[in-house]
Amino acid sequence: MIETHLDGKVFNGNGLAEARHDETQRVIVERGIAMQQTSNTMSAVEFLKSRDVGAQVIARVLLEPERRRSSDE
Repeated sequence: MIETHLDGKVFNGNGLAEARHDETQRVIVERGIAMQQTSNTMSAVEFLKSRDVGAQVIARVLLEPERRRSSDE
């Protein structure tokens, strides 16, 4: 069973979040990572926040690169 919640998160029957919910989000996150590498972390954070990327995703992709999904790099 798959459920989609109002915040756009998709969960499987075990309650685990499914892979990224859309292609647009993937592109935004990739741009944020590139911005961090070419500019600085705060610029990347502000960019991602302005695109409605969740705080947990921002922290994971910018502060814990070892936890990025392979398509985030």
